[in-house]
Amino acid sequence: MRLGIPRERREGERRVAATPETVKQLAGLGLDVLVESRAGSAAGHGDEDYRQAGARIVPDLDPAELDVLAHVRPLEPSTARSLKWGAVTVGLASPSTELAVVQALAEGGVTSFALELVPRISRAQSMDALSSQALVAGYRCVLEAAIRLPRFFPLYMTAAGTVPPARVLVLGVGVAGLQAIGTAKRLGARVSANDIRPSSAEEVTSMGGTFIKLDLETAEASGGYARELSADRGALQRELLAPHVADADVLITTAAVPGRRAPLLVTRAMVQGMRPGSVVVDLAAESGGNVEGSMPGRDIHVPTADGRGTVTLVGLKDAPSAMPADASRLYAKNVANLLALMTRDGTVAPDFDDDVVAGACLTHDGVVRHAPTAEALAALAEQAEPPESELSGEKASENEGVA
Repeated sequence: MRLGIPRERREGERRVAATPETVKQLAGLGLDVLVESRAGSAAGHGDEDYRQAGARIVPDLDPAELDVLAHVRPLEPSTARSLKWGAVTVGLASPSTELAVVQALAEGGVTSFALELVPRISRAQSMDALSSQALVAGYRCVLEAAIRLPRFFPLYMTAAGTVPPARVLVLGVGVAGLQAIGTAKRLGARVSANDIRPSSAEEVTSMGGTFIKLDLETAEASGGYARELSADRGALQRELLAPHVADADVLITTAAVPGRRAPLLVTRAMVQGMRPGSVVVDLAAESGGNVEGSMPGRDIHVPTADGRGTVTLVGLKDAPSAMPADASRLYAKNVANLLALMTRDGTVAPDFDDDVVAGACLTHDGVVRHAPTAEALAALAEQAEPPESELSGEKASENEGVA
């Protein structure tokens, strides 16, 4: 079977779905690997590296000629429509926001696997791209904050005086949040964190941080994800967090609810209550933002309440892509491991009795298998249909004047 690795074309995307290391793994499974020229250049892999690993380099990849397509960003609708019936795709799909692509995949009979849907169970950890990319993003958050903060992170005791450590507050303690805590600690900062899942307290402590316990209801959903708080509980959470935010030199927010808009954790007034020169990094800016007013890919300077300066609000965009070498290293292994689970004797043949395969499948044989996405598409189709009364009116008009 022909497996294609494209050059990602979405603006800002520098990752690639296969590295020379994973090409060897995929070729060892009996797959014929085609890599589009310059696909891995931004991640530090030249065409010759792929060729030596066993891939064939093609100037332009034609999706219509492929049996399997591995990608990073969600496919374009035109690409989805060009795939042949029965083709397999593996990559990030963003099904909740890319409904047109999902529809095209289903109508074209494509068997698509969305890495966001990989079950968070022990057996699937090596295929969990959300976790691997969150690791990169959490690390990047701290670096972005450190280069903007007009002071040191660590404690320094010198003959000229003592420089106290910076105070870093992390909101949201998933993989990205834990990596942010660990990175900030390694840089010497004093770190505290909060999450609405009580199970995260032990994880924060294990990373050397201090867990901030708020008087709130627990909010842990299945799979270890956070559950969205009600409006009044969200307001109470912000009120209880306000003094901790005001005391921080750096605030990093990483909270997300899969398939939903990011929860609002920090208001503009809370940002204005921070000290001049403080830095806020919102990792969730692309999904609506944890911080009021954050914008993906932009730095915004928010005046402090006392008028003595500004707070820098950083809306991160394409955070894993900013470190394409290691982000691709991890992502490509996620892709290769999922394909290895489904490949026998050079043929990718998904076994839907396998929980991992079934859970990650988005479309198959003309059907959208992921229930929430199928429901969203059905709702969209229902909105597009004219009301029954209008249809009746149209029929009446057609029948006017007929004997």
